[in-house]
Amino acid sequence: MHTPSIPDTQSERDSRHLVIQRVGVRALRYPLQVKVGAHVSTSVATWTLDVALPAEQKGTHMSRFVAWLEALDTEQRLLSAETWRAELSDMLSRLHATDGTIEARFPFFIRKHAPVSGVTSLLDYQGGWIAETRDGHTTIWAEAVVPVKSLCPCSKEISDYGAHNQRSNISLKLELLAPIGWDEIVRFAEQSASSEIWGMLKRPDEKWVTERAYENPKFVEDLVRDVALRLNADPRIGRYSVDVENFESIHNHSAWARIER
Repeated sequence: MHTPSIPDTQSERDSRHLVIQRVGVRALRYPLQVKVGAHVSTSVATWTLDVALPAEQKGTHMSRFVAWLEALDTEQRLLSAETWRAELSDMLSRLHATDGTIEARFPFFIRKHAPVSGVTSLLDYQGGWIAETRDGHTTIWAEAVVPVKSLCPCSKEISDYGAHNQRSNISLKLELLAPIGWDEIVRFAEQSASSEIWGMLKRPDEKWVTERAYENPKFVEDLVRDVALRLNADPRIGRYSVDVENFESIHNHSAWARIER
């Protein structure tokens, strides 16, 4: 039986002489394997995948982005700081492109031990990988949003009883010059807070957390500076940005700070 030839419109030439820096797919949900410490688990990521398109090419082959994700899932390939460069190279090869970007954002979990009782529970974090190749240079970024507890130094100083405190989010975007685990990235933030938080606490743990925060008050400015100092001391990290947002308990707005390198 004769199969008619189907034209490949995307591969036709374009006469407008305009390069497209980024073209691809976004808001695509697909599973991925996440390694936290020694544990590997399956999560669901929201993906943005794109390539640069030469001026003479009419379109890119969108289905090949999904084909790359399919191979990632069916072959159970683990994405880590060590493997991202090879995976990005594979995606670019499928698209016949030299420049491109992969972004994946997903939840991950760390099992934590409460500070006094030792009871264990999972705490969820938001993670992200960004791998990009531009002009022959590949950069790998890791992102994490870490919830912590902060207590106001001013409130403690002026109040006869207690001090106002709130939950805060510390958001990190780190250029990785060498591999760093998700548990290590989380600790940059948690060790800088008035107190870290847990999924489950017993009464002795709650007492410990309350008193720990009271003895360790931090403005949003203190938090962002303390995180930045830890990042500055780690040679595995190149450029970075750190955002801290305090969800204020006595205001209907947040306090916010950022440091970039």
